[in-house]
Amino acid sequence: MEPVTFLEAIRQALFEEMDRDPAVICIGEDISVYGGAFKVTAGLLERFGWERVIDTPISETAIIGAACGMSYLGLRPVVELQFVDFIACCFNQLTNFVAKSNYRWGAPVPMVVRAPSGGGVHGGPFHSGNPEMYFMHTPGLKIVYPSTPYDAKGLMKAAIRDNNPVLFFEHKFLYRRIKEALPAEDYVVPLGQAMVRRKGSDLTIVSYAAMAHTSLEAAAELAKEGIEAEVIDLRTLVPLDQETIVNSVKKTNKILIVHEDTRTGGIAGEIAAILNEQAFEHLDGPITRVTALDTPVPYSPPLEERFLPQLADIVRAARDLARF
Repeated sequence: MEPVTFLEAIRQALFEEMDRDPAVICIGEDISVYGGAFKVTAGLLERFGWERVIDTPISETAIIGAACGMSYLGLRPVVELQFVDFIACCFNQLTNFVAKSNYRWGAPVPMVVRAPSGGGVHGGPFHSGNPEMYFMHTPGLKIVYPSTPYDAKGLMKAAIRDNNPVLFFEHKFLYRRIKEALPAEDYVVPLGQAMVRRKGSDLTIVSYAAMAHTSLEAAAELAKEGIEAEVIDLRTLVPLDQETIVNSVKKTNKILIVHEDTRTGGIAGEIAAILNEQAFEHLDGPITRVTALDTPVPYSPPLEERFLPQLADIVRAARDLARF
């Protein structure tokens, strides 16, 4: 098969799942004729028609509320938010209704919220966010954040088939920058399983989304110095694959956690707590993190570069950790 972009992999998943199951519909702003803000839904209208590819008013609260109601009636809506930052507008719908529905009265909400996310594209403070931790703290939601076209397609298909609400974060920087050949046959990537992208014995680097690629670059640089880093791509934040992380640290005895989200309250802190509880006696150095700064995402390209974790930051932190 010809290599396809990260964006095209998601688009293929939508086409295939809508072909497979007539209950799957797409809903969002400008997703029909225009094909979505990033053209992920281009062509869906021509294939599936207006009843299954639905344009909405500019109201994220209304979109999520409508999708939740559709799921009660047996549909499996896939919502597109044009940028993840606008998810704040529907926070109440997601956290007080969608997430709690099955717990409160046994009504599953099989819906997916697609959310273009992340920085590196100079989108400024209202178009570059990584708000995953707001929702990781909300029981009832699953959270996916892939880094490769293969995973993006397989995880999207798994998310659509799941009977729980899934937030599907799509890093915009990856949309058209990476390509991968995908299997011709149908496949899914199970939610809740991390992937060891590179084997190593000296320390573990845990990351996800765009930072997984930067972490792999850092591991290649470290290998030139004789430091072999094992790189884990989380892929799914909820459920979190604790077993893969813990087993890796038991082998390497050191861990560096890298994420593009801001530092305070990021997933690095949660992973640190898990390791303190499950693998403390195996640690030979401090649990270390490389993250974005605790500021809004800057618009200025030089400031955004300073804000985001860089390759040199990861290499430096890993080198220092390896010395312990």
